[in-house]
Amino acid sequence: MFALRCLLVGSMLVALAGFTAPAAAGGETVRAPAWAGRFYPRDREALEDLISRLMEQAQRTFPDIPRRKALRALIMPHAGYVYSGLSAAHGALAIGRNQFAHVILMGPDHRVGFQHAAITEASRWRTPLGEVPVGDMRALVRQRPEWFATVPASDRSEHSLEVIVPFLQARLSRFDLMPMVLGPCNEEGMARIIGNGLEDPRTLLVVSADLSHYLEYDDAVQRDSETLKRVLSLDPNWHQDQHNRTCGRYPVGVLLALARTRKWQPKLLHYSNSGDTAGDKNTVVGYGAVAFYGDEPMTSPNETSPVLTPEQGAALVALARRTLTAHYGAPSQPGDSGNLEARLVDRALQAKSGTFVTLKSNHQLRGCIGSLTASVSIVDGVRENALNAAFHDPRFPPLKKKELDSVHIEVSVLTDPISLDYIDADDLLDKLKPGIDGVIIKKGYASATFLPQVWEQLPQPEPFLSHLCMKAGLPADQWREGGLTVLVYRVQYFEEE
Repeated sequence: MFALRCLLVGSMLVALAGFTAPAAAGGETVRAPAWAGRFYPRDREALEDLISRLMEQAQRTFPDIPRRKALRALIMPHAGYVYSGLSAAHGALAIGRNQFAHVILMGPDHRVGFQHAAITEASRWRTPLGEVPVGDMRALVRQRPEWFATVPASDRSEHSLEVIVPFLQARLSRFDLMPMVLGPCNEEGMARIIGNGLEDPRTLLVVSADLSHYLEYDDAVQRDSETLKRVLSLDPNWHQDQHNRTCGRYPVGVLLALARTRKWQPKLLHYSNSGDTAGDKNTVVGYGAVAFYGDEPMTSPNETSPVLTPEQGAALVALARRTLTAHYGAPSQPGDSGNLEARLVDRALQAKSGTFVTLKSNHQLRGCIGSLTASVSIVDGVRENALNAAFHDPRFPPLKKKELDSVHIEVSVLTDPISLDYIDADDLLDKLKPGIDGVIIKKGYASATFLPQVWEQLPQPEPFLSHLCMKAGLPADQWREGGLTVLVYRVQYFEEE
């Protein structure tokens, strides 16, 4: 039973020397995984396969979600995947593919003991699925600096955040992470601070929390049902009567305070306990996945293009595919045309915005053309750029009909570019957001852009800018010499499943 409990909640206290300390990598500090091989597979392929199977299973019981509501926050459990993975997968499925660019991740302290919040010293977090950049939390921290501290022992060894990250990586190709571990804190005050980080609708708040611990099965189900009812009612007295209700009372309390203020609508996605999954029913741990939906504005500061839902993005990808199919005279599937046309009249898709269409074959670029300016509607831009990417990208021969079935289509919807003011090369490097910013450079008649997706191949700002300068026909070090006009934009990115 002791081994079981270690996997269920990670309550075992292990000597800190047994964990991998943050490692230097290319001038950055990387938080290495501490629980790979224990709470989830260490091997990348095995982890991808497990998450895929859990999500396929979760799809069969995933509930209907509120229509025309934006996902704003999630509660997800943090035990070993063999126990809580199915509930966690329900939470992950609520996230549209590449729907968010930023994730604030809050979890409870299990091992150290401190008040308020512990934040990471690392600039990147690593899991077997790759590395995730740590977002800039300075704007949050400066509001109450005495509430935020680096606690290296917690950063090295806390599992409540680490086990959530692979599920996020499975849904979001490019995002930055703002991880924080909470001890006893002023929940209302912390909610005000965290809320300031949620003004961008492409920021998701994720709370890591389990439910009751080590009750008999029926008692656990009853206790967890009461706790979930309190969550779903946004209980204003959440801080009262917390005996064995949740491993995550403070992060959940912060989330409920936010939900009450912003009138978010909670939705229970799944409940299970270890007796349902991989443990006996004599002493179980409970797990719940809850989504919170709201009516946030569909644009963010300096970003005038709409924030699209996963369903709207899927319609754009289907439009690009149908446009290419129609070019060759191939018929659409019966009923597909009318259904797609009905989806494309969506008001958000008729807004004007820059768009790019990218074609890939065997994971290699096969064509990519788009428009940076919001001169036509999103729908018209996707139609036009699908054809341009297939037949008018000068780097590639025209797409042949026999290639169509094997080509993979991606659609990017751009915000309006804004000028990035900088003093010198070092200031430019500081202000760029790798993995997030699309970048345009101009000097005289020379200009070029890289979509944010290019950061995957060129993750460091220096080579990113050097290759961009060469693309514009400029010397590779032109960005160091000055004289460049630099603009940045953000992208919502959708791809075929």
